[in-house]
Amino acid sequence: QTKQDDGDKLSDCIFMKSPDPWISVNKLLVVTVATKETDGYRRFLRTAKHFNYTVKVLGRDQKWKGGDYMSAPGGGQKVRLLKEGLKEMKDDGQIILFIDSYDVVFASGPKELLKKFQQTKHRVVFSSETLIWPDRHLEDKYPHVREGNRFLGSGGFIGYLPNIKELIANWTGDDGDSDQLFFTKVYTDQSKRKSINITLDNKCRLFQNLHGALDDVVLKFEDSQVRLRNVLYDTLPVIVHGNGPTKLQINYLGNYIPNTWTFESGCTVCHEDLRSLTALQPHPVIGIFIQQPTPFVTVFFERLLKLQHPKNKIKLFIFNKEAHHQRQVRSFLKDYGSLYENVTVIEPEEEMDGACVFFFSDLCRRDQDCDYFFSLDIEVVLKNKDTLKILIEQNLPIVAPMITRAGRLWSNFWGALSGDGYYARSEDYVDIVQGRRVGVWNVPYVSNVYLVKGSLLRRELKDYELFSSSDPDMAFCHNIRNKGIFMYVTNMHTFGRILSTENYQTGHLHNDLWQIFENPVDWEERYIHENYTRIMKDKLIENPCPDVYWFPVFSTVACNHMIEEMEHYGKWSGGGNADNRITGGYENVPTIDIHMIQINFEKEWQKFLVEYVVPITEKMFPGYYTKAHFELAFVVRYKPDEQPSLRPHHDASTFTVNIALNQVDLDYQGGGCRFLRYDCSIQAPRKGWALLHPGRLTHYHEGLPTTAGVRYIAVSFVDP
Repeated sequence: QTKQDDGDKLSDCIFMKSPDPWISVNKLLVVTVATKETDGYRRFLRTAKHFNYTVKVLGRDQKWKGGDYMSAPGGGQKVRLLKEGLKEMKDDGQIILFIDSYDVVFASGPKELLKKFQQTKHRVVFSSETLIWPDRHLEDKYPHVREGNRFLGSGGFIGYLPNIKELIANWTGDDGDSDQLFFTKVYTDQSKRKSINITLDNKCRLFQNLHGALDDVVLKFEDSQVRLRNVLYDTLPVIVHGNGPTKLQINYLGNYIPNTWTFESGCTVCHEDLRSLTALQPHPVIGIFIQQPTPFVTVFFERLLKLQHPKNKIKLFIFNKEAHHQRQVRSFLKDYGSLYENVTVIEPEEEMDGACVFFFSDLCRRDQDCDYFFSLDIEVVLKNKDTLKILIEQNLPIVAPMITRAGRLWSNFWGALSGDGYYARSEDYVDIVQGRRVGVWNVPYVSNVYLVKGSLLRRELKDYELFSSSDPDMAFCHNIRNKGIFMYVTNMHTFGRILSTENYQTGHLHNDLWQIFENPVDWEERYIHENYTRIMKDKLIENPCPDVYWFPVFSTVACNHMIEEMEHYGKWSGGGNADNRITGGYENVPTIDIHMIQINFEKEWQKFLVEYVVPITEKMFPGYYTKAHFELAFVVRYKPDEQPSLRPHHDASTFTVNIALNQVDLDYQGGGCRFLRYDCSIQAPRKGWALLHPGRLTHYHEGLPTTAGVRYIAVSFVDP
């Protein structure tokens, strides 16, 4: 045996210099107690099946009376059930592995386990711990060890059937008594220890208890299998036990061990036990929560409509705490509410706090037809229209689609928890968020968007105050963890992102226009022309006159919002030469306009120019570099009875950007721009397209008369 623990080269039978030279794997029986099928129990069985362990389960469908021994001694019911379960067994060559199941995973198979058991040269081997529990006064009775853990752990032991029977023969305790204390007293009794031939797995070759040892273990990825390595003793335990307060750590390790996720194969279990949606379509309840002023609410509802699921099978509940968003909610329901099976709205004037989530989930709990509760915060940008379908198919108790904040490591899940129950970063968090590890991950916290099985609400979470806290998501996840229910997040698909609601101002008509800094990706999707990104590749830039370039930049929505914002502000200039808004107070070629600075939009406008106009400028005018400084940026209004045209002039700029905000023939007649030097006119400006041209010397130009309707253009004099 080398220093590195090696259990790989094994035959079906193990030969050792011991009283029993051969142990067939058929002689091994795994015995566990599970009074109900929990998520942890199902994980245990999956790892047992992976290695072909034979498992006997005791206590099925019985009431658990063994106490909550995470915080207080208990577990006596396990010993009683084991004693009863072994009565009928007669084969003295039988090997019994008795372990917990809710918080245990197998990391290797029976052959390695039996080899390591034989190498101990004892008839019963208990797992070991660094901590003594539940009676520290027994410490002096423990035999000293030169190296390794000194104390017994009752969560796992292996031995020959006669020796195990002798071990538990004197159990007469109650179900709520401590199994740990019982086995400790047997072990610390020297005569019994010798008679039964008990030892401890001091160096964690067979069993790894995590409590008190989290700093001693690391994941070891090797040959399409994942092991846990004890770096203190350089061993590879066969069985990993998340005893005591290490439930979250075993959940984390269970995302990998034994082969749940590997570097070679990725996620190996993500396509198991999926629910088919080819038959009956389930009935979900979708709860939408508007807790604060949020940008792009109209876009949220547009995406909700695209969610792939029969709307006549969806019950919709909208909790709106913000009066600012009543208009959007009512508009959506007026146009589309009748498509849904049922719609319930709680508006701002109806007093309800964080318990709103509980209220909506309770509606699903009390509705036998509700198959799922889908919780969705308004700030979630759900780009994937198949999100609901994908989550339902995962067939998990609680599952969230991973969403992130653009350009940041923020996401809607936590990979770990700090000691006080708040966010901590797991070792794999960044890899999961950035998509270097793809799978379905057992995590301690999800928020903003997640799917809960209706049957879970009615069965496991019946009459349970899930959201009783000032932070409903924190309370929900805390209570779910305490119930032993697993929460998952999937990044198997790209689902979307979450908006930043910081610095969202509500003092304008179209507040989303101001989101170019906080939510640049969403701003671009909403306000930049759909063909903008294809400008260079598809050669969409036109050249209607010498050194005049014409390209798509604004979406229809952007054009409409700019016009409506300016008309809402309403303080149009008079069109005279005197103008106290500009340096010197005199405008040589006046227009009827509103400056961007008047609506506090100058920073956002410069950001727009830098991001979307400067790249075109530098491409069309090679060797010229600009940071898009401007003194004047404004929206001009042309009307036949107000100011129909503009006389020939030069602009006070190195180059000028002129964006058409509405459509000729539809919104107005006439209009356009003529460059006198070249006798070249653009008489049918396209809505959302920009004209880019030099401002001085060569491009003397005029605004052609608007003969009917109202024409709007957005003008910028760049680098004056």
